[in-house]
Amino acid sequence: MSKSDAEAPAIPLCEQSVEKPPVTNVDDEEESDRGNWGAHLEFLLSCLGYAVGLGNVWRFPYLCYSNGGGMQCAFCVGYGMVMVSFLVCIYYNVIITYTIYYLFSSFTKKLPWIGCDNDWNTDFCSELYTDCISSGGIIMDDGKCIATTNLTTAEKSYYNLTAEGNVTDAYVDPLKADRKLPSFEFYRYEMLQMTEDIGDLGGVRWQLALCLLLAWFIVFCCLAKGVKSSGKVMYFTATFPYLVLFILLIRGLTLEGHREGIEFFIKPKFHLLKNPKVWKDAAVQIFYSLSASWGGLITLSSFNKFNNNCLRDAMIVPILNCLTSVFAGFVIFSILGFLAHKLGKPVEEVVDEQFGLAFIAYPAAVANLPVSPLWSVLFFMMLLTLGLGSEIVIVQTVMTAVIDEFPSYLKKKKVWVIGVISIIGYLIGLLLVTRGGNFWVILMDKYAADFALLIYGLCECIGLGWLYGAKRFINDIRSMIGNRLVDTRLFMWWPINWCALTPAVLSFVLLFNWISWEPPTAGDTEFPPWAHVIGWLMIISTLFWIPLFIGIEFYKTRGTGDSLINRLNTMKTSRPEWGPALKRNRRHAIEVHRAYGTEMGGTAEIKTPVCNGYSPVTCIPASTEKQANV
Repeated sequence: MSKSDAEAPAIPLCEQSVEKPPVTNVDDEEESDRGNWGAHLEFLLSCLGYAVGLGNVWRFPYLCYSNGGGMQCAFCVGYGMVMVSFLVCIYYNVIITYTIYYLFSSFTKKLPWIGCDNDWNTDFCSELYTDCISSGGIIMDDGKCIATTNLTTAEKSYYNLTAEGNVTDAYVDPLKADRKLPSFEFYRYEMLQMTEDIGDLGGVRWQLALCLLLAWFIVFCCLAKGVKSSGKVMYFTATFPYLVLFILLIRGLTLEGHREGIEFFIKPKFHLLKNPKVWKDAAVQIFYSLSASWGGLITLSSFNKFNNNCLRDAMIVPILNCLTSVFAGFVIFSILGFLAHKLGKPVEEVVDEQFGLAFIAYPAAVANLPVSPLWSVLFFMMLLTLGLGSEIVIVQTVMTAVIDEFPSYLKKKKVWVIGVISIIGYLIGLLLVTRGGNFWVILMDKYAADFALLIYGLCECIGLGWLYGAKRFINDIRSMIGNRLVDTRLFMWWPINWCALTPAVLSFVLLFNWISWEPPTAGDTEFPPWAHVIGWLMIISTLFWIPLFIGIEFYKTRGTGDSLINRLNTMKTSRPEWGPALKRNRRHAIEVHRAYGTEMGGTAEIKTPVCNGYSPVTCIPASTEKQANV
């Protein structure tokens, strides 16, 4: 034992002690207690991978498609954010399950969604018409293909054929209005084997159940070793998709009819702006895509160093995310234009399965590439990496929230926590991989991550801008990134947004939608009343935390003899432990606040015992923190 060790005072214990490995300095404390990113690029890529996900290549295009195309324009919310993340991670992993199923189906000489000669194809498969015409026949009213040489004179006249049996421009496919793409029939009748409504589950699709198990196993493996391992994964998952999307864009621009699809995408339809659903979908999509008000960005940021340039990151990630959404929109709508040309339909009538748009239009495009199985494997590998980039962070948000709520019990049991979350997610997800499960996926997408996100965003703006105070929040940022950036005139754009613009826009969108509320549907299929009740229960499960904890905090101020106003002021007063975790950063933040006319809220010396994170009953008073090297 060294002399310094011998002279160090004993560490007082609350009840009983367990041995804790010594930490030599505060930097090591930060690393060992929570963990940090191996490099800032890992954080940036993780944020980008979290924001740029299936929402960009699946949800953004299908919302544009369902809304007529055109690129139109707190208190205690943390628990609600975690609940939203938990619900979303369940159905989001089912979307990844679809991707894995398609990926395995791509390992073949001929892609299964090419042609109409499979067991699951119907008489409405679009390739039946082209195959029949190319073989010298026509489609009869009953859907059968008959050689023109076998037609009577009366039949030739009825179908507008020449006397020699040649097909003229006047001939129209009798089933044209009901034609479906082969990729649509593979999606609905082979992979999903969908039932007619949400109440008919039809049994579990065991192939999807196995793919779902693999999806959760991948998530578990990526998170089991902590933030550094998940950060390394992002080097691939956040960059590989851009290569594949670029290749598909080049291919899409060479297909006949792509102009019509792109025009449908970029040409606004201003008359639709009177529809509240357009505004709500646009607002929710930007929250969904940027992952704002989910808690995930906060989780990722919590692994940063205190002096990380948060302003720079707050600019880079949204810009890249929105550009990616637009980029992916050009890719998919160039393909939709081609499919519309191929089917002889308007772009808006090409696909009526809006939720599965990415699993219909993209595979149809891949099928037209040379060596299509290879490109299909690459494409669905891209979708898999996109999905995992977001899913990993969503699950990590839930895991980190649970561990931080019970640090003394769970900090050393992260693997068990992620294991339990994965098992629960898989068991609930089995409902979503039944034959009626796609209806449940749609129901969760419509309710779980809908306007609740807007309410959280509104509460955050009110809480930070008005209750905590914009000036105090600015000085918090000042203590992290310095005066040079904060004192610029351009920076004033941020408090204006926190306090006025963002709350006003969100309030308008919420009120506009509540006044004109229409129950969501699954395409043309309406949900029964009991399904809407379940949907609203999902919303309530994410929102009731706000009034619950306001009530709890108000109850804690009882017996003080203060008036109602004083009790409310006490509720919004920062607790003594509020502020940076490390002592030197706390002192610096307090000095910055005092120099610029505000108070940080927390104290330089934490009076209450600070749990060391190794035992639920082992606590170290802050006064001995320095001597104990904690």
